[in-house]
Amino acid sequence: MMNSAGQVIYVGKAIDLRKRVSSYFQKTGLGPRTQLMVSQITAVETTVTRSEAEALLLENNLIKSLAPKYNILFRDDKSYPYVILSGHRFPRLGFHRGPLDRKHQYFGPFPNAGMVRESIQLLQKVFRIRTCEDSVFSNRTRPCLLYQIKRCSGPCVGLISTEVYREDANDARLFLEGKQTEVLESLARRMQEAANAQEYEQAALFRDQVQSLRKIREKQFVDSGNALDADVVACVSETSDGGRVCVNLTMIRGGRHLGDKSFFPQNAEGYGAAAVVDAFLAQHYLNRSAPNLIIVGEKVQREALRTLLVEQSGHKIVINTNPIGHRRMWLDMATENARLALEQMLGRQASQEARLQALQQALDMTGLGRIECFDISHTLGEATIASCVVYENFSMRNSEYRRYNIMGITPGDDYAAMRDVLSRRYHKVAEGQGSLPDLILIDGGRGQVNAAHEVLVELGLNDANLLGVAKGEERKPGLEQLIFPGAEKPLQLAKDHPGLHLIQQIRDEAHRFAIYGHRAKLGKSRTSSSLEQIPGIGAKRRHSLLARFGGLRGVRTASIDELQQVEGISRSLAEKIYRELH
Repeated sequence: MMNSAGQVIYVGKAIDLRKRVSSYFQKTGLGPRTQLMVSQITAVETTVTRSEAEALLLENNLIKSLAPKYNILFRDDKSYPYVILSGHRFPRLGFHRGPLDRKHQYFGPFPNAGMVRESIQLLQKVFRIRTCEDSVFSNRTRPCLLYQIKRCSGPCVGLISTEVYREDANDARLFLEGKQTEVLESLARRMQEAANAQEYEQAALFRDQVQSLRKIREKQFVDSGNALDADVVACVSETSDGGRVCVNLTMIRGGRHLGDKSFFPQNAEGYGAAAVVDAFLAQHYLNRSAPNLIIVGEKVQREALRTLLVEQSGHKIVINTNPIGHRRMWLDMATENARLALEQMLGRQASQEARLQALQQALDMTGLGRIECFDISHTLGEATIASCVVYENFSMRNSEYRRYNIMGITPGDDYAAMRDVLSRRYHKVAEGQGSLPDLILIDGGRGQVNAAHEVLVELGLNDANLLGVAKGEERKPGLEQLIFPGAEKPLQLAKDHPGLHLIQQIRDEAHRFAIYGHRAKLGKSRTSSSLEQIPGIGAKRRHSLLARFGGLRGVRTASIDELQQVEGISRSLAEKIYRELH
């Protein structure tokens, strides 16, 4: 369905399109939201598909690509992370995000990266599996710090046999698959074998592993007693008749609770819980493999969805809408998590609304919807980066953040850097493309504000609201001074002023974003230049050195004899590299 501007405002599907479309134009029985949508429709386009599953796929592809304002829309999150156990002779344990390779084993997905890293740390403690890259592993001459702190068994330098390491890796695999009983039995057997052979230190190590695993098992809140993979989906709304909506996804893999994630869809106000869950299932699993069991608390349209998921995943899938026993407990837990997440989100939003209102009153500005903030970061003029962060609709808009490489200025000239970034940011607005934010924040004092004001005047954007945030005495938070262009005296708000808290939040985010980019640029330039500046080291030899020793730090710690072993590095060149880096 399209409006007068040719924009798609709604996408839907039905077995009987004539009946479905005509229902929108009935005189009675339509809700306020539907009436508003229908009043904007000027054209309807249709597409015929071969099956309900294909219609479902097309519908959600269109919703994700067009983002119609009257469809429920879940943010398209990046791919979920996995734990990887590589196919190497000494398997590596690691973090993976992206396409899966059949050469390796993957476990997950996990709801967030923190859960993956926590699992890796846990497996390191218990099974002492290596986590280093293969390039580092194949070039070690002595064990690393992880071996010293008992987080790795040192396979890189032959401190453990291939057979014993593979048993440890297999136990780790079983644990990730949820087969904890089998792991405990395996460790108990190995402990007994070591004790019978009078290898008491090794037996003690297995004993400690058994004790650690039992403690982990006791802490697991969700344990189905079998290696079941399931997703649990629960939905709650702000009020019984609509309002803001939260969908909670709880992931169970191998019978273990891996964590949960909450989603806050757009355009969901006025829709029932079943419609929201329907939209979530279709959009979330679109082009993504689903587990064998999906537990939901609403009567969703299961058959077409299940058919599509089976086609995508290649295995049997059950969508359970009336769970009992421990599955009902999982659903209740997910529902409670959704309720708590919604309460927290509404609380944060109320706080942000109060802060924004207080700032508008303090600055005597109304309608502050969008705020953009700029900061400059460099080290003695090197690797200068400018950041721009965006605050809109009571939250930071991460997807709209931008960084700018500042070049062609006198190193360390913050005023020139500020002129450069504002000119690049707003020259299109001056040409009639896009619009100015309601407020431009500058992290800096009078000089930066004057430089920014000059650029905006040159661009013809004299009506822009500009404000500088200067650090107070001793750079203490709460003593910031707010500087307006042309004003003699700065404005200083009380330490506990909600409007100041909002400015600090936005300013600190701009500072963080600038520093992160600056450090990355600085590290990259210094890593490459340290070797590039050595006569006789070109791109090929530099690549060989970095690959052999796992990075610049490894090259620095290598001896002359070790450097000489790299292809293309002679004795004299190895000595020259050693002198330059020490």
